[in-house]
Amino acid sequence: MRKDGIIVKNLDPIHKIMPYLMKNRCEAEVYATEKIDVTNLLKYLDKINKNREEKITLFHSVVTAMAKTIYNRPLLNRFIAGKKFYDRNGISLSFVAKNNLQDNEEERLIILKTKYDMNLFDISSSILNAVQKTRNNNTNEMNDTLSLVTSFPRCITSLIMGTFRILDYYGLVPKSISDTDPNYSTVLLSNLGSIKSECCYHHLNNYGTNSIVSTIGIINEETCTNEKGRKQLKKYVNLSFTLDERIADGIYFAKSIKLLKYILENPTLLEEELSTKVEITEKK
Repeated sequence: MRKDGIIVKNLDPIHKIMPYLMKNRCEAEVYATEKIDVTNLLKYLDKINKNREEKITLFHSVVTAMAKTIYNRPLLNRFIAGKKFYDRNGISLSFVAKNNLQDNEEERLIILKTKYDMNLFDISSSILNAVQKTRNNNTNEMNDTLSLVTSFPRCITSLIMGTFRILDYYGLVPKSISDTDPNYSTVLLSNLGSIKSECCYHHLNNYGTNSIVSTIGIINEETCTNEKGRKQLKKYVNLSFTLDERIADGIYFAKSIKLLKYILENPTLLEEELSTKVEITEKK
């Protein structure tokens, strides 16, 4: 009995056998990229940020859209541990924050736990508060734990991590640790656009329960022709996704990415509660 998930029953034979055929997440990775038109989103952010002291960013929008997509596509919140399938108890997104972008600046891990009634404004506020708190304290619980574990000689650190892997297999990692570890989050995000870099492939981790890793690239521009034959400037961002293919099938993943793209290209949807049902309306 795990603290972080409910066991999934009535699985079809194909999914039941997958954890035995592909024992680790890194053996079951599926990688995809998607080009997102953010022209309307950036205009929307300019409008709502006009009188705001703390600005809502593209990153906040992507985090909100991902959480909204997962509420609408619940199999994305599934994980495999100890060769069993579980539905996660909540939706969480993790990312790294730095005080500045210097090479030697310490990274601080942040986990955002969402609630069904949150929207873009709530998500943005939560992210800003979490980052500010971590920077003010100059640390967080996960960094303190890692500092302690890595302070021992290598043989002791290896023994500690070996013990944690056994606890992880049986779902016995203390909640005080798993709640602050990004390896136990629904999605691990990396905002590479913040360092003027394009999105890239990022591996999954065989430790923990994280089944999705995503990277966000830089804002690009291109000139295209609209429906009336006129030239116009479009802005877009590339997103990458690395997923554990055992938790769902390819059609489910493809439809989920399509939904995420639709939400970001129709930014007023971000104002609705995360749990609000989203139906894709095709343009005529």
